[in-house]
Amino acid sequence: MTHRPPPSGLRVGVVGAGRVGAVLAAALEAAGHPVVAAAGESDASRRRIAELLVQARHEKPTSVARGCDLLLLTVPDDMLPNVVAMLAASGAIHEGQYVVHTSGRHGLAVLDPAAAVGARVLAMHPAMTFTGTAVDLPRLSGCVFGLTAAPAERAFAEELVAALGGRPMWVAEEMRTLYHAALAHGANHLVTLVTEAMEMLTAAGAGDPAATLRPLLAAALDNALVQGDAALTGPIVRGDVGTVRAHLADLVANAPQTLGSYVALARATLDRAVTDGRVLPIRAAAIRRALDQAVDAAAAAPAPRTTL
Repeated sequence: MTHRPPPSGLRVGVVGAGRVGAVLAAALEAAGHPVVAAAGESDASRRRIAELLVQARHEKPTSVARGCDLLLLTVPDDMLPNVVAMLAASGAIHEGQYVVHTSGRHGLAVLDPAAAVGARVLAMHPAMTFTGTAVDLPRLSGCVFGLTAAPAERAFAEELVAALGGRPMWVAEEMRTLYHAALAHGANHLVTLVTEAMEMLTAAGAGDPAATLRPLLAAALDNALVQGDAALTGPIVRGDVGTVRAHLADLVANAPQTLGSYVALARATLDRAVTDGRVLPIRAAAIRRALDQAVDAAAAAPAPRTTL
């Protein structure tokens, strides 16, 4: 299926020139849709406008909304309802205007005030992590966008994503939060996990923990994306109780800040390995006892003494 580009020359306005908004607006401008105005209050937002949206005027949100055909709302999730309500109540949003938010959590309901004044609304969330710089622009090629739109706006939504170089994924209104939780769990928690693994390696004496982890993590990620649970390896799946106990003892001694996530993920991994039959129940019970004992021992340990 081929997609026509959205009508050429749509005037774009962006409210919330954060990491996502500034990059998407810059990509739309490169696709032939001039960014006429942008709103952003922080120093970082002002810098992004100056660097990525050179021709855009820096204006208040109401002025941005009044002067554009396509309004991008790229504010934090918790702010979005108030921003939409304020712009609609002030008369800044107008009939026939496209109003697009990029929240993963929210669907169309949050845009009801805009729809009530005749705007054409849609949710368009990029499944990508952003730096807020020009480095992000080529990453949009092939990026999946989670879309939610009414039937009358579905063709435009797909054309808009195609103009950005992305691929559409339709998400039902009631499934937006689950969709977003999956992305946050996979990407955000991965960052925490990798950072903790680097801390452990540093404590073990590694001079370049990132270089040590990079080939291992790249292979593990590729295998997991293709094979799912079948890609699991390591002491939990092998039922190596002694190794798990040794891990826990060393973590308590040398990297206690990582114990909580290690135990939580070890339990989740163990449950999956038991379900598919790779770990015998008797060994699983022993591993669970080791995990519980480590948590109890850490809780009972005296807090480190501090000096003033």
